[in-house]
Amino acid sequence: MAGSLKNIGLTSLDDLFKTDEQRQADAQERVQIVPADQVFPYARQPYSIDRPTQDLAQLMDSIERVGIAEPLIVRPRDGGGYEIIAGHRRDYCAKTIGLETRPVIVREYSDEDADILVVDYNIHRDDLLPSEKARAYKLRLDAMKRKAGRPTKNSAQVGQNFEGRVSVEILSEQVQESRMQIQRYIRLNNLIPSLLERVDSGTLKFVPAAESISYLSEKEQIYLAMVMERDEVSPSMDQAKRLKQLSAEGKLAENIIDLIMREEKPLERKVTLRNDKLERFFPKSYTPKQMEDVILKLLEGWQRKRQQEQAR
Repeated sequence: MAGSLKNIGLTSLDDLFKTDEQRQADAQERVQIVPADQVFPYARQPYSIDRPTQDLAQLMDSIERVGIAEPLIVRPRDGGGYEIIAGHRRDYCAKTIGLETRPVIVREYSDEDADILVVDYNIHRDDLLPSEKARAYKLRLDAMKRKAGRPTKNSAQVGQNFEGRVSVEILSEQVQESRMQIQRYIRLNNLIPSLLERVDSGTLKFVPAAESISYLSEKEQIYLAMVMERDEVSPSMDQAKRLKQLSAEGKLAENIIDLIMREEKPLERKVTLRNDKLERFFPKSYTPKQMEDVILKLLEGWQRKRQQEQAR
């Protein structure tokens, strides 16, 4: 009898005095296996889930071989099922492969906390496009502003302690970007889709797009996009500033956009010196800055010599 008593599982005092809500929270933190059709993407998810990248290919290969190793973080969904907070790309890969279930951890989050966490789980990825950062920063900043002064039970987890500082300053520290850069990214949300795609592809430069083109009206942007496509041109910094100024003055007619974009741009003079060609002239201990200083001094000497020869 005594031996059999050893195998009886006894409830701890802590467990005895837990509330029903605490017991439910404990159960939710455990990994659950749920049908795939009960898991839905987060409605305001700011990142591209299916954009082909090396990282995504590796993730799909891993899931095809061993399944989903890390559970998805989800929250209960109003319409039934669960909404993904972390794991959108794992869900996409599993769906592509045809897996019928998902391992999940269910947590309760407010809309503000969910917005912040959805951004945070992927914001430090190296392969993010400008448009993805633009949506992510705006989503997170809007959520932080709504949360300001309203701490919740999850506030410690998402760093809700503004101490009188503006939200963009807090965000700047958390994502390691300057306030100006964050504001530039957020301005990109004012671009029409075709121009935002050009920023992603690099055919429209980031700074002119954010600081100037994003201030044009939708109609002006549509015509500018047409001119860029037709003439295979892109506004320089100076052209973008003039377009913004004329738009603010109400003077940016279509013919003015045409005139500005047809201007001849000065040829960019750019020289790139490869390391393998430079290394044979310098000691291995030299830093790139030291190498640059030596090159500039030599060029200054060469210029003085030329000037002396021309003065003879």
